[in-house]
Amino acid sequence: MDPELVRAWVEGWVISRLASPPVEADWGFTFDVGMPRQVTRHVLPEADEALVRKLTETFTAPGTWLKVLLPRETVRPWMAPGWGFDDPGFLMSAALEPVSAPVPDGYRLRTWTRGGLTRALVVTADGTFAARGQVAVPQGAHTAVVDQIETAVNQRRKGLGSLIMRTLANEAAGAGARAAVLGATPDGRALYESLGWRTESPLTGLIRNPSAVPAV
Repeated sequence: MDPELVRAWVEGWVISRLASPPVEADWGFTFDVGMPRQVTRHVLPEADEALVRKLTETFTAPGTWLKVLLPRETVRPWMAPGWGFDDPGFLMSAALEPVSAPVPDGYRLRTWTRGGLTRALVVTADGTFAARGQVAVPQGAHTAVVDQIETAVNQRRKGLGSLIMRTLANEAAGAGARAAVLGATPDGRALYESLGWRTESPLTGLIRNPSAVPAV
């Protein structure tokens, strides 16, 4: 796994989620998210059994997350008691170039930018939420981070997810980014692959929380 791609994902993700600046350790990155279910996140670009065992034994506060670029099946036997899994995910990347992003009839698209973060919103003619997403471009960075892509349940399969992705790609390219990275769900992965994104690795979240999905 390219460590610079992971670094780019971390640096953009903290902007997108208003998390604390990442602190680099010899094994990866640590930053505070500050939410009840996710207090602190640790990202391990090159996790192995010894490291996962050590960190899951060391970090015992509820709301602690580890993100590793390995499949669940690999990581499961390494986890200390008291840890569970987040939903499965994938780290994906794509080159950026300007693309056409026409808005379908009956919808309106709005974008706005603040502090290196651009948000895109699609609403119906009467202003009802239809789709959204955001992209972070850290100052001076050449890799953007796409995040929080969402389409209303009753608005799916109408091309709105593709519209959001193309719009964000154009915004990031306009801000100087040449590539982009994101963390995808299994459902989102199919959309992103159809738009030319490629899967770089699994993205497995480990959660220290008694109510998390058990590892067994």
